[in-house]
Amino acid sequence: MAEMSFSYPEMVGRNLGFVTAAEQERLRTAAVFVCGVGGMGGACVQSLVRAGVGRLAIADTDRFEVSNLNRQVFANLGTVGIDKVEATERALRAVNPELQLQTFGADWLDHLDAILPAYPVVVNGMDDLRAGLELYRRAREHGATVIDAYTSPLPSVTCVGPRDPRPEERLGFPTAGRALAELSPQMLDACKLREAEYVMTHSSSARHIDLGIAAEVFAGTRSRPSLAPMVITTGNLMAFEALGVILGRPSGAGPRGYFFDPWSGRVERPRVAPLAWLVKLFVRRELRRLLGGG
Repeated sequence: MAEMSFSYPEMVGRNLGFVTAAEQERLRTAAVFVCGVGGMGGACVQSLVRAGVGRLAIADTDRFEVSNLNRQVFANLGTVGIDKVEATERALRAVNPELQLQTFGADWLDHLDAILPAYPVVVNGMDDLRAGLELYRRAREHGATVIDAYTSPLPSVTCVGPRDPRPEERLGFPTAGRALAELSPQMLDACKLREAEYVMTHSSSARHIDLGIAAEVFAGTRSRPSLAPMVITTGNLMAFEALGVILGRPSGAGPRGYFFDPWSGRVERPRVAPLAWLVKLFVRRELRRLLGGG
């Protein structure tokens, strides 16, 4: 088969109409850092490259496994056992060989002070809570915007600007104001429960997950369930937010974010304070029951 020549204008030609020619040029020169390129991050970075974003940095610490095949866009039988960064780089360059791409492995946190000034838009696709806390704190120092999602059975997205409260501040994590070196496993577990409390208070997530399985996840005896449409939809919501930041369009999510219920076709936004307070009381009782606390 004859070797195909690549043309960036031809690749992105059908973007026009959704974006102007001037906006497409902004995407070509824009810089985005995606940390975690498995589930949500992988779906997000694929959409960013196909949208024409021209400068990327990616980071991950894992290899693809058979258990990733159910949801991660770069996982296939040919990439199982291969570092996620290596496999993702290969796939992205096969879409756009002109892509300017930096890659980082397990030591990516050591490079944040160089990464964040160069990549002012960050997509957090990690499951590592401690690393996420450091990412958010350093992003504030460097003026970077962080796009993220809740740990939820529904697709969700948040967009946290440099001046916005960090999630640990907004959700009342016990880590707020503490040095990262001081954080214990118990504190990190408490953070996960605070996030679960928020998710259950402000969305219909509890209706869409087996609560018995959720209790096993909280207890650390089971891996978190993931479903391809949920994960990939979340990644694409993240991509929309990243494109919006690059193009200067208003965020549809903001720091509090929103949830999307694909089963009903509804967007679920955070509840107003008085109602949220009442719902939270019920949620806390249910979480205690699930975790065996009465």
